[in-house]
Amino acid sequence: MAMNLAGKKILLGVSGGIAAYKSCELLRLLQKKGAEVRVCMTEAATQFVAPLTFASLSKCPVYLKNGAVEARPFQHIDFPRWADLYLVVPATANVIGKFVYGIADDPVSLCFMSCTGPRFIAPAMNVAMFNSPAVKRNLETLRSFENTFVMDSPAGELACGEVGKGRLLDPAEIVAYLETRDERLVTREGECLPLASAACASSATPSNGGHPRNAPESQAAQYLQETALQDLPASGERVRRVLITAGRTEEAIDPVRYISNRSSGKTAVAIAATFLANGFDVSVVAGPMEAEFPGAVHVTKIKSACDMHKAVLEQMKNADVLVHCAAVADYRPKVAATEKIKDSRSQLILELEPNPNILRDSVAQKRAGQVIIGFALETDHFKEHAAEKLKKSGADALLLNAPVAANSGFGFDEVRYTLIRANSRNAQESGDSRNAVEVEIPEMKMGSKIDLAQEIVDFSLDQLKNA
Repeated sequence: MAMNLAGKKILLGVSGGIAAYKSCELLRLLQKKGAEVRVCMTEAATQFVAPLTFASLSKCPVYLKNGAVEARPFQHIDFPRWADLYLVVPATANVIGKFVYGIADDPVSLCFMSCTGPRFIAPAMNVAMFNSPAVKRNLETLRSFENTFVMDSPAGELACGEVGKGRLLDPAEIVAYLETRDERLVTREGECLPLASAACASSATPSNGGHPRNAPESQAAQYLQETALQDLPASGERVRRVLITAGRTEEAIDPVRYISNRSSGKTAVAIAATFLANGFDVSVVAGPMEAEFPGAVHVTKIKSACDMHKAVLEQMKNADVLVHCAAVADYRPKVAATEKIKDSRSQLILELEPNPNILRDSVAQKRAGQVIIGFALETDHFKEHAAEKLKKSGADALLLNAPVAANSGFGFDEVRYTLIRANSRNAQESGDSRNAVEVEIPEMKMGSKIDLAQEIVDFSLDQLKNA
């Protein structure tokens, strides 16, 4: 009986390979199948994909080696015990060696050691490493472990540019692989059945066009098309695109000093990850920031507001949705010194001039059907100021956030916010006069930046549907 992923609790282990970014798409596909996913990561994996990305997608804290101080001390037992199955994608040569020799010194290997349910491993590495005697031996040993299934690592073009075995299976292929396993591997209580069931699953050939392990390529392709890819855009259907501004801008005073703010970029990362999880192609124009984007996000790095203004107006024509999340400096020094200003301890006067208004200028170039969402950070008279900004900008909506509550706002995972929508019907009746547009002003609420991101994505999808 083929496995139904709906309702399954899946622990996803991510180790430090370049293919780690594909785990973001895999998580999204598993969720679309109805599975609940939690994530654990090696320290090396966090260098490829930021933990916040997986936390945003899974809506659950990520188990890390050096996680939050309030994390439970038995995560290496709790996470596998919660899961119906453990899926390691990608599995590097290093972590495979740890699995084989019983080394448990990071979350991924610790969870492997304490997992009593089915474990599925998807190797990914350079062809030279994959063909090395050590890796070949380790993979063979791993296949002999009880309730452990090692997926194929097909030949293809690798990240380094070489061609050969070692490529990670595509996320849709991994989903298809799981769906062809025997449902009897996992009971409803999440307890693993005896090895006899596992052996049966590895040799069984599913009916109704199933995908046995050694099925012909055409049959496998047919199965993927009918099952694992059913929630993806149909062939020829255009993928929706979103352009997001992120981080802060730096306005030069001299070669070593600048005017800026405290934006960490966490909100933009949560928004990018959530759009990614909803099937969008995601591009970002990012100023300096601490948070990191998923590997699948296209990032254009800039420094100043003028640089961001130019990049946004150049790229917006390809976007279905624009989200102006960056904390852009309103002013810049009228003249930036070419040499470091010497410390004379005398009074220094800086003459400032306004930066271009990126939100308003993008609205001026807005095409039919395009959705534009702005951001407003206010510290007093929140709703009045935000409503006025929305009217003047002509955007479809404005995300108002107020970083005045304790432990919220810049650098934190929670924020006080509300999404203010323009009333398009009233706009049409008034001849689309911006200042005459009425706005809907919901009450502000405290929530996570993930919740904030999901509200923006939901609004965007609704607007695109009705465009």
